[in-house]
Amino acid sequence: MIRLGITGGIGSGKSYVSHLLAETGIPVYDTDSNAKRLMMEHPSIQKQLVELLGTNVYVEGRLNKPLLAEYLFSSSENASQINSIVHPIVKQDFQEWALRHSGAEVVVMECAILYESGFDKSVDKILMVYAPEEIRLQRAMQRDGATEVQIRSRMAAQFSEEEKRKRADFVIINDGVCPLWSQLQEVIGKLTTEKGR
Repeated sequence: MIRLGITGGIGSGKSYVSHLLAETGIPVYDTDSNAKRLMMEHPSIQKQLVELLGTNVYVEGRLNKPLLAEYLFSSSENASQINSIVHPIVKQDFQEWALRHSGAEVVVMECAILYESGFDKSVDKILMVYAPEEIRLQRAMQRDGATEVQIRSRMAAQFSEEEKRKRADFVIINDGVCPLWSQLQEVIGKLTTEKGR
């Protein structure tokens, strides 16, 4: 089995690419949605978040997202604290999930912060979805109903696109011009050929 990490900047279309792969039957692990699930379900995460932020971090059995976000985005140290609680559990959850899909030739981990979180160590190959900054900005503003300033500050918190491109094993262009599906097929073809060697 090959574990393929998919990453890309905000608005690059990595979720869309993951969706296309899932439609072909390739199992996809979305780190973002699973991190949210684990924050609600995992006793160790719950205990540590309560110790860090107080009992108000959970209200009526639900995560107090405004409180968490306010803490998380107020400093890089705070973000590191939250990440040190959540990321190891997500990593373990992904490994267990991958074992349950051990019959698949390829499994995918979709992660916006693949390098920043250290999750790149949990995969065998990395595919970066690349789109020019202006296109990413417009997509993210439309999708999230956010301002240009908000999106640009999120972009600044991630590794640069050039850094991601350098580190990735594969790069596909999602600019609305280059045919996406044929690029994806080529990547999957290369992965399954490598596996067969």
